[in-house]
Amino acid sequence: MMKIFTTQLTGHFNRILDQEEMNIEDSARLLAQALIGEGSIYIYGFNELNGVVLEALSSSEPLMRAMPLLDSDGQVKKLSSRDRALLFTYRSTDEEAISIAKGLSEQGIQTVSVSALIKNTDEGLETITDLHVDSKLRQPLIPDDKGERYGYPALMTSLYVYYAISFTIKEIMNEYEDED
Repeated sequence: MMKIFTTQLTGHFNRILDQEEMNIEDSARLLAQALIGEGSIYIYGFNELNGVVLEALSSSEPLMRAMPLLDSDGQVKKLSSRDRALLFTYRSTDEEAISIAKGLSEQGIQTVSVSALIKNTDEGLETITDLHVDSKLRQPLIPDDKGERYGYPALMTSLYVYYAISFTIKEIMNEYEDED
């Protein structure tokens, strides 16, 4: 079982790397603009994807000037045009994330979203946010004997994308500091 899960997860990470590399780089550039200026990066994670927020804020390598997007009452904080937002959710059609993205857009806040792209929908995060990274996780990874699937590692894939963006931001900031 673990070999199947590991193989599927590794393949999943490789698809993200192969197919989303440009979106990840563009997203890191957009977010780094806040750090080069005097802004912050505000992060949101739906349900257990809040683990990405905890990683960005409280890990041994926190993301520079990262802040939670929601206040203690669960409301979106007021951001300035210098700030950027980074949203993590399961699917590009998640209504709560779409609502948050619309509010940020109305404030003029440039936003990156990370979710599984659901095609053939009228309105998804990819149409509302400035940049979108497809997490590619549309269904659980492991098939069972009854034809059902389980093993939906949404936090793991979100953390993979987070680290890809974070490492790229670090490279951008190092290059920027070397130029000064």
